[in-house]
Amino acid sequence: MSKIGVIGTGQVGETLANGFVKHGHEVMRGSRDPSKLADWKRGAGDKAKTGTFEETAKFGDIVVLAVKGAAAEEAVSLCAGALDGKVVIDTTNPIAPDKPPTNGIIAFFTGPNDSLLERLQKRAPKARLVKAFSSVGAPLMVNPKLAAKPSMFICGNDAAAKEAVRGVLDAFGWETEDVGSVEAARAIEPLCMLWCIPGFLRNDWNHAFKVLR
Repeated sequence: MSKIGVIGTGQVGETLANGFVKHGHEVMRGSRDPSKLADWKRGAGDKAKTGTFEETAKFGDIVVLAVKGAAAEEAVSLCAGALDGKVVIDTTNPIAPDKPPTNGIIAFFTGPNDSLLERLQKRAPKARLVKAFSSVGAPLMVNPKLAAKPSMFICGNDAAAKEAVRGVLDAFGWETEDVGSVEAARAIEPLCMLWCIPGFLRNDWNHAFKVLR
């Protein structure tokens, strides 16, 4: 059992926090205003706690960043020192907040030779960041019921941190595809665009990627 800090009050943060509680972990969810999470804390049971971003970062053996992409750099900056040495699961995508999808294609605020993960690693150079859970919707993140076990692409600079995330993915019903260092997020993050297309065009959100060999 580990202590897990989840930074973010949205659906992704709630889904993953509930998943960690379900799997026996002690979980703290972080918000700028922790009172917003009071209902979740009451419903999640005695393993659930709430705190500020910094308190949550200090609490977790593993920290999950689950804020909107446009807010991710600021969120990391608010608790950067508390993230030193921590395994940080970066679930975020650089979705442009003011641009609606065009024919089902969401817009990013990064370019093809840049990624949000790389920007976050520069903000918190001593954190052990790993990109994961960024290429699927929240309802499928924890033990998804699909025709086969799906693949989750991860990347990061710290091999031990990636092994820790692999353990989380194993527990949550995923196969892990480690595609290398933080620069690989330039390829992983756009999978969010591809994953969303069937949803926006056909209201089909119940799918995930799988690598076949």
